[in-house]
Parts: sequence; C-alpha cells; structure tokens
Amino acid sequence: MKNKTIRIIAAILMLSFVCGCHSDETTAKKKKKVKKTEKTEESSTVNTSEPSEKPTIDSGSDASSSDFSDPTDTSAPSDPGSGPNADGSTELTMFIATYNYDGELDPDNVIQQKIADYTGVRVKEKYLDSNVDSDELIKAMIAAGEIPDLVYTFSGRSELFYDQGLLVPWDEYLADPEYQNLRDLYTDKQWELFRQDDGHIYWADVNAPRYGEDRTQCHDELAFWIQVRVLEWAGYPKIETLDEYFDLLERYYAEHSENIDGTPIIPYTMLCEDWRNFCIEHAPILLDGYADDGPVGVNKQDYSSPKVVDCNVSDTAMKYFRILNEEYQKGIVDPGFADMDYDAYIAKLQSGAVLGMCDMWWDFTYNIGYVFGQNGYGELGYDYVPLGLTIEKGMENRWHSYGISIDVSSGLSVTTACKDPNAAFTFLNRILDQDILNHRFWGIEGDDYIVNPSGYFYRLDDMRVNWNDPSYKASHVCQYYYLPKYKGTSKDGLNAMLPDDQISEIFINYSDPLINCFDAYGFDSYVDFLGSEVEENGPWFPLYTYSNNLSFKTDSGKAFADIKELKLKSLPEIVKASDFDSAWKQYLKEYEACNPQAFLDDMQRELDQRIADS
Repeated sequence: MKNKTIRIIAAILMLSFVCGCHSDETTAKKKKKVKKTEKTEESSTVNTSEPSEKPTIDSGSDASSSDFSDPTDTSAPSDPGSGPNADGSTELTMFIATYNYDGELDPDNVIQQKIADYTGVRVKEKYLDSNVDSDELIKAMIAAGEIPDLVYTFSGRSELFYDQGLLVPWDEYLADPEYQNLRDLYTDKQWELFRQDDGHIYWADVNAPRYGEDRTQCHDELAFWIQVRVLEWAGYPKIETLDEYFDLLERYYAEHSENIDGTPIIPYTMLCEDWRNFCIEHAPILLDGYADDGPVGVNKQDYSSPKVVDCNVSDTAMKYFRILNEEYQKGIVDPGFADMDYDAYIAKLQSGAVLGMCDMWWDFTYNIGYVFGQNGYGELGYDYVPLGLTIEKGMENRWHSYGISIDVSSGLSVTTACKDPNAAFTFLNRILDQDILNHRFWGIEGDDYIVNPSGYFYRLDDMRVNWNDPSYKASHVCQYYYLPKYKGTSKDGLNAMLPDDQISEIFINYSDPLINCFDAYGFDSYVDFLGSEVEENGPWFPLYTYSNNLSFKTDSGKAFADIKELKLKSLPEIVKASDFDSAWKQYLKEYEACNPQAFLDDMQRELDQRIADS
C-alpha cells in the first residue's frame, strides 16, 4: 500500500507540471447543473449524416472553423493562432488514462509542429503510468485541483469528472454548423446515447467512428492468438475449439521446448492484472458463441425478446476453467501467470517464447512489433494470428464485431479547467479535416508516404522502417490517437484513413512465415482467421457501456463491483488449484454471496429499454 501511495503522489506531481497553470482556477470551481439552452435543444434536430456519407463543412464559416475543407489542399493556413508557445500556438494539456505505447514526443516533434501551424494549438499529453491505478489517480487529481484541459478515460471513468461538475457540455458546439466535423462523428441517434441525466453530452468515444467503407484488416478485440510457426509445423490445420487449440500447443511443445537462442518456450500465458483481467475472464462469453457484451452474454434465439445470460458460472465457464486448470497441471500454462504485471507479460511476449495467449490485439501488438522487427523474430515464425474458438465443435462464433461498437460510458472530454473551451472545441473540430488526418496517420508526403498518379498512398521500405522506429516516432510522428479520428476510407474515397488498412501496406509489412500462413488458409486479413458470423449488432450492443457506468451505491452496481473483485481474486486460484472441483464449488458459493441476480435483472432491464428505444 505504501509503494502504491508513493506512485500516485509521484504521478500527481508530474501532472502538476502539466496542469499546474490551471489549478487555482479549477479549485475555485463548484459543481453545478447546467440547464438546457435553446442551442442544446436544437442539437437534437440537426440533420446529421451517417458516418458512411461524406461530412460537409459550412462554406460560410471563417478560417477559424476549418482551413482544410478541400481534402487535396495541403497548404497551411496563414494564421497560426496565438498563445504562450514560442511559435504563437496555444497549448492544451491532456490526461489519457492508459499506458503510453509509443513513448513521449520530442519538444520539436515535426508533425506536432505542423499541426500547431495549421490549427494554432498543440496538445501536451500525459499518460497513465503502468503501475498506477487510474481510478485512484483521477480521484487524487480532482482532490488536488490538478485538472488538465482535456481528459480521455475508459470504462465509465468519465463519471468521476462529471460527478464533480468538471466537464464542459458539447451540446452548443454540436448544434453549431462551424463544428460540423465533430457533429458528423455520429448520427443524431448515436449522439443521444452519450446524453447524461442532466440533459447534456460531455464526452465522445473517439475510437468508434467510421467514415466511408469498412476496410478493417486487423482484429482489435479479444481472441486466442497463436504463433504462425505452430500452425506451419502442424500443416496449417483448422482449429475450431479450445480443446483443439491446447492439443496443438501440447504437441508442438513436446518437440520444441526452447527457441533457437535457448529461451525456454512458454506454451500459453495470460494476464490477470487489474483491469486487464479481461484476458482470463471474458473468454466464456465468446466460447459460448455470444458477442462480447462485456459482463454478460445475450441469447438471441428469440430475437424479439433476447435474454441476458450469466456467463460467469455457466457450463461453458466451468469447462473453460477446467481446461485451463488441466493445462496448468501439465505445465502448458505459464506457472508465473498469476503473479506477473503488464511489463513482465510484455517482456515474455517480446522474447518470442510465448506460443499463445488470449488477449486484445491493441493490448500487446504495439509493444512487441518493433522488437520483433529489430530481432528478425517475424522470420522465425513468432508472429501471431487470431483464432475464434468455441467450446464445442460446430458452434457459431462471434469473436469479431463487424459493426461499429460505441462505448458511451467514457471518452474524450473538455474540462472546466480549460480557459478557452471555444478554442478547444475548434481545435477538436479542425483535426478531423482530411489533410490533418493524413498528417496524423500517414505523415508528410515525400518523407513518410508517396502518392501515385491516381492519388493512391503507399510507403517505401525505408519509410515503413522509420514509421515504426521509436526514435523517429518521438521526433517526427504525432498521431494524437485519443483525439477525434476516423477508421474506414479517406474523404477522397480511395485511400484508407489508417495505413494499417491500406491494401498496399498490409502484406508488404508481413514476414514470409506470416504471408505463408495467410496463403495456406486462403485468407486476406486477420479477421478471416476468426471465421466469425457476419451480422448486424443488436441495438443494445455493447451492454458493457451500461455496466461500466453503474454506481456502487445501487444494489446492481454493488453486486457488479463485488463480482469483479471476486473474479480478480479467485479465477487465477481456480486455474492453479490442485482440486479443481473443490475450488469451483467454493467460487460458486462466494459468487452467489455477491447477489448476482440484482445485477442480472438490471442488465435485462437495460437490454429491454435499449430495444424499446431503438
């Protein structure tokens, strides 16, 4: 506890450096409820295009609204704005409640400077230290009055700022044609999902919006991953069930106990630390063939009246944990899985020794890709592909969600500590102009990508190497990843918004063993490996956007919190237990004491309400 407190204090001191200029003003602010303005009421009637249609920018607005209405115009605006920085730009501070996968930007970062030239604003980002609990840090920030201009949080944590009256409503900006880029992130109906009890919108999920065509090549969600060398060794078999998956790992490990450098192989590991406990706890939902609604499954057999399913104690959950327990006893599951933190987990993956794990793509890939590239691990077959498994053969799986999944429980907010909210929202609107999106994700034409005569973007080999080099990222690349952006296609209708989805960039970056694996199965993308059902999400999906916002003061919220705490403590112990049946029986007893029915009943009410509102 002492070390944890020291880490939080240290993080607060660092945030003071970022946010200190706002502290006096923030401390003086009091919680207040804001009445709806006429503009706010008007916002619910503004006609908003679907994300698949081209957003329009008001041609009558002045230069402060948008200088990039023409996607082909790469010239910089003549007025860079004014502010405290040497270049005349205004600095906005931002706290992002997650680990910084790419490292800090250099003070003279090239693309950050270009964006500042274009918009008159630069953002100083502060990420969460990997050893600090986000809830505790946010509460400490609020108590100390060290609030940045912008905050980005996950899993219901925006409520921590909202409950203290520390967020600026978006409504008047969304109703104003000068902020059409922001408005076009979502449809009117989708924006309504973000509206809070006091009638206002205070945040937006910036990771969900899609523009134009869906060109997703990666699977960002949960999956069982396996190194391609294992599949190659087995002759590229079709793996459909959890039993088949572990059988393959066992057989490969029986013949390969070490990597060529002598590193002992770990057939399977899993992360159980804090909120990343999803690596162990969410699989039963998907193994049963349900979409990942988070804490529950939804049975759609009767689509007119779908029912919430408790997957924590289902037959599938018991089979899943029994299999993990058996594999642990055999030495297939990493003996140190229950005690490692995220850094130790990533270190194991970076070594190339881990054959398989269950995780989200974004939770590991950004921290292993460059290491693999530098060490030539891809050519050794260490790259991972995902598998969408079920508990029994012949079941449908829904590991990949093909529609847009919007998390309305948290997101990007402007705080009341911001001295000029108008400037902040203007900036957030302008970075959605296509030229700035190109700079954020493709870079600078000529330096980071080439445009062929047809307007198609591609990279040369040295450009790809540079873009993944940590030192080049620090000095040159500025994605502002947790600010508004799009997936899908560029506004030119030709290129992908993100290079990872550009056909020319996909296979060129892949190692030969990875390409051979794609070819062997006849697949064109990572998504193909999953074989998931292609279907529209129900109007309730995903339900975790509701459970993430539950108040611990309610019976439902308390039950949910108690269940989460129990799973964090008990699931690793069940996997390691010498007597699985006794351990599972004890878990069921403690689970029932959490009053799960209060939570399940509340989730069913929310499910029914979302269907009624659709």
